[in-house]
Amino acid sequence: MTLSILDLAPIPSGHTAGDALRNTIDLAQRAERSGYRRYWLAEHHFAPGVAGSAPAVLIALVTAATSTIRVGSGAVQLGHQTPLSVVEQFGLIDALYPGRVDLGIGRSGQRRAEPAKAVPEPKEARVVDGLLIPAPFDLSRLAKHPHLAHYATLLQQPGAQTPDFAGQIDDVLAFLAGTHDAHAVPGEGADVEVWILGSSGGQSAQVAGERGLPFAANYHVSPSSVLEAVEGYRAAFKPSDVLPDPYVIVSADVVVADDEATAHELGKGYDLWVRGIRTGAGAMPYPTPEEADAHVWTAADRGLVKDRVDTRFVGSPAQVAEGLRVLRRVTGADELLVTTITHRHEDRVRSFELLAEAWNRP
Repeated sequence: MTLSILDLAPIPSGHTAGDALRNTIDLAQRAERSGYRRYWLAEHHFAPGVAGSAPAVLIALVTAATSTIRVGSGAVQLGHQTPLSVVEQFGLIDALYPGRVDLGIGRSGQRRAEPAKAVPEPKEARVVDGLLIPAPFDLSRLAKHPHLAHYATLLQQPGAQTPDFAGQIDDVLAFLAGTHDAHAVPGEGADVEVWILGSSGGQSAQVAGERGLPFAANYHVSPSSVLEAVEGYRAAFKPSDVLPDPYVIVSADVVVADDEATAHELGKGYDLWVRGIRTGAGAMPYPTPEEADAHVWTAADRGLVKDRVDTRFVGSPAQVAEGLRVLRRVTGADELLVTTITHRHEDRVRSFELLAEAWNRP
């Protein structure tokens, strides 16, 4: 199947991190039975509502609890670790579960190889062949939040300086291939798929393309730049021993229920959850529909979350499957990576099951 899952291990309000992690393992087992191709775990820190702070640990637990589905990271943030430590962690998992592990790598916490734009170039929202491409969201205010600078110091040793992303990726590949001047054990020779994740056509897309690696583009978090990301990757692509042609996954946020009204009811709380992220407070414990209804919104608050809310696919199985087919057609994606958050675990499981059924239906 050309659908895979991204799981943030969300913590619903009134629940614990342990509840969220048990839900993740249960969801992975059910996803395997539904035929999903991959099950990826995200890396988030300092978020009261997300339990996925150590993807390698969680990947090991999920892989042990499943049999055939590929399990991986979406993504390990390489700015917070060394290439050696990452290869050893994933090599250890592969040693027990060979041929099932995806090492997805992101650039968060990295020195940027291209100049940062304080404010996105002014663009209007547009519809491209049926797909909404919203106006860019201005991240400059969030980037200046005092908590972020403090958190960055907590994720690294004092005085540590992160090398350039491209060099770190080359080290990862060399450790896996056994061509580095040091040997990663376990890790060297591991049957691990290396992926690069990116939100724009910048360095992540360039590194993935130039090294002939598969690339995951981010529609669910950065929908305004998804076309730029996949175009940048494909333009930079050079065939490799791994891939003769470009291979792209595109992510999407979805909620599926038996009918559209129910899906929208179950999806309540998403805008409030995104607001917490965009204000720098971090992902909150995911609210109930009643808690979401109690929040009083301002126009400024709505502006913070509009691009994310407008590009979420919410509805009946047929509606969401059709929306995802549009996303796949417009981006040229070889595979889609879907994520779903609802307050009740049962509703999230049911959403993925309904989507799998609809996607596989002729």
